[in-house]
Amino acid sequence: MIVDDDIEGEVTRGARALVVCPEIRGVRSGEDPEARLEEARGLALAIGIVVAHSYTLNVRDMKPNTLFGEGQVRNIATDCELHEAELVIVDGALTPIQQRNLEEKIGRKVIDRTGLILEIFGERAATAEGRLQVELAHLDYQQSRLVRSWTHLERQRGGFGFLGGPGETQIEADRRMIRDRMAKLRRELEQVRKTRELHRKRRGRAPWPVVALVGYTNAGKSTLFNRMTGADVMAEDLLFATLDPTMRALSLPGVEKAILSDTVGFISDLPTQLVAAFRATLEEVTAADIVLHVRDIANPDSAQQKREVLNVLAELGVVDELGEGVDAPVLEVWNKWDLLSEERRDDLAAVAQSDDTIIAISATTGSGVDALQEKLGAVLTAGAKTYSLLLPASDGARIAWLHAHGEVLAEQQVDAEGSAPQRRVEVRLTEKEFGRFEALDA
Repeated sequence: MIVDDDIEGEVTRGARALVVCPEIRGVRSGEDPEARLEEARGLALAIGIVVAHSYTLNVRDMKPNTLFGEGQVRNIATDCELHEAELVIVDGALTPIQQRNLEEKIGRKVIDRTGLILEIFGERAATAEGRLQVELAHLDYQQSRLVRSWTHLERQRGGFGFLGGPGETQIEADRRMIRDRMAKLRRELEQVRKTRELHRKRRGRAPWPVVALVGYTNAGKSTLFNRMTGADVMAEDLLFATLDPTMRALSLPGVEKAILSDTVGFISDLPTQLVAAFRATLEEVTAADIVLHVRDIANPDSAQQKREVLNVLAELGVVDELGEGVDAPVLEVWNKWDLLSEERRDDLAAVAQSDDTIIAISATTGSGVDALQEKLGAVLTAGAKTYSLLLPASDGARIAWLHAHGEVLAEQQVDAEGSAPQRRVEVRLTEKEFGRFEALDA
């Protein structure tokens, strides 16, 4: 049992909660229980909940009515009284019946992992599509549960009432209203998807390569994003600090302009209702020229987190079954290098030095980031060829494009009697860049 005596005061808003992480035989058995509990606590803190107490609980036989045994349920109720917890968070999936029965027996509000993640997504989603996806997921989740209130349908931002406020008025919603609302959301989402597809095709014709950051939640993607681009994206020590894709321009060695894309963090046991919303934000990754897999190498569960990320990337067709990039190279960024012990750092340094797809960095201190940018520039310009192009001297736009996106080796005026002046440009371009250059004619 793990007791959090000093947790009170870490956050200033929200309910006091008891976090219970069920250890069910054969379920998530490959994970470190300590790391799982820490992640559960992190999810609670991400929504501003005060974690009054937290622990893992062995469940030998899952009870269909309550998940836990009677004695365990009594102990949870006692712990709530002892630690003045008004909310119980179960880090696992509860059926509607289990949730209702636990609330009756414990005398406290109970939410499961799915409800908690939905609440975080509901509060953090910033784009129109993100808000639509999360609301649809929430309605789908709540359809089978005791409906408290649907006043959140009138809200434009924020969570969805699991944790208090207008959502606790206990007013039964008309199921037809829910179905109608879901149908309307699906129609709006379809329109958003069509618009996004048009934008992606437009970007595909753009001359700039795209580098996509992916990784487990809280791996440090946004901190690295800010470090490399000088942006001010929310980067806090919270799970799901970033939910909506963000793109910024940056320059790299040999590449005057590239686009860096920050994405939502991965997490194990993502609620099924949120899978569509989650993957929609990751579609940008499938069109990237390089995928940077940012890992929290100091996390004791880093290997398991890597497997979770690669599983999703494989389903998206970004990597193959061996974890290697299908259409674009995948580089591993071992972040939080500064948090490792000296002994652990020495052990991992040997591994990193033997694999040219691994770059060790600290996004917080900036250590290794220059080497990462050098690596990105080298990968993006690998395989570049020299082209000799004869262009009309009046075609300033395409000549300027070559200067901006290629390495111009030589340029000279060619004057032929009886014809318009031309310019011969010797330029180094990658195959993809040359294809983009040819597309300028279209």
